[in-house]
Amino acid sequence: MAAASPVTFDDVRAAAARLEGVAHCTPVLTSHTLNSLVGAEVFVKCENFQRVGAFKFRGAYNAVAQLSPEQLAKGVAAYSSGNHAQATALAARELGTSAVILMPEDAPRSKREATAGYGAEIVTYDRYTQDRTALGEALAEERGLSLIPPYDHPLVIAGQGTAALELLEETGPLDALVVPVGGGGLIAGSATAAKALHPGIRIVGVEPEAGDDTKRSLESGARVTLPVPRTIADGQALPTPGAITFPVNQRLVDGISLVSDAEIIAAMRFAFERLKIVLEPSGATGLAALLAGRVDTLPSRIGVIASGGNIDTERFVQLLGA
Repeated sequence: MAAASPVTFDDVRAAAARLEGVAHCTPVLTSHTLNSLVGAEVFVKCENFQRVGAFKFRGAYNAVAQLSPEQLAKGVAAYSSGNHAQATALAARELGTSAVILMPEDAPRSKREATAGYGAEIVTYDRYTQDRTALGEALAEERGLSLIPPYDHPLVIAGQGTAALELLEETGPLDALVVPVGGGGLIAGSATAAKALHPGIRIVGVEPEAGDDTKRSLESGARVTLPVPRTIADGQALPTPGAITFPVNQRLVDGISLVSDAEIIAAMRFAFERLKIVLEPSGATGLAALLAGRVDTLPSRIGVIASGGNIDTERFVQLLGA
């Protein structure tokens, strides 16, 4: 008998109710130009318009909101390159508690400043030589804080799944859903919701070429650990899939496409010039896969999650000028 899933459709529904009036119901954009280039009808779920500028607020708030009063009194901890850091800091502030966030020394300046702006204490580490999970767990234990991981937590996964739930409630049935993959929380939650609503929908994850740990793991049937990848998609610069997210994605994800940094930049430029939205590199990988023809056997109606837009002006100009 197959093991029970750590996240169910009912969990995603409950998260949606919890987030109502707190998280934004983000817009879904369409574009005749995009449809023409891709050769399909494309619906872009704009999580760059979510609070903190990324889908991460959904999962962080859902998890923090279910802590006990005693746990809230002590505070929360998280580790993140930026978007989950901001999300946890804001969720903590909204729910009247404090946050300590472990962030890499080379995290984007705008993300560090935003995290601090939400009131969090920031502790830094070297992402290329230190294990952030071990550091985060030690920090939480030392200070008596509740640790809110960026993806490997059932409540976080359920919260992230509300993005796909909203998309499908607006668009109706889709043939495929294209989702950026880092640790796997967004795609695990999205696939849980999408397959429950439309069992025949195809779930396609997208990773940067330099960080294809999920693709390799799915192909090998077990979690693969790679050196921390060096890619412009900092939110996807992870060495291995999550222990909780990976079995979910093994069961529900139909394939993984890879995109180059150049293709990510081209998608960011297209989003800015034609869709009139700003996407960070990690937020643009799904769109990049469609524009670059990286999704095999393209169906006729496709949803894609533009997962975030947190990038400062200097970096945005630098990348688009490349």
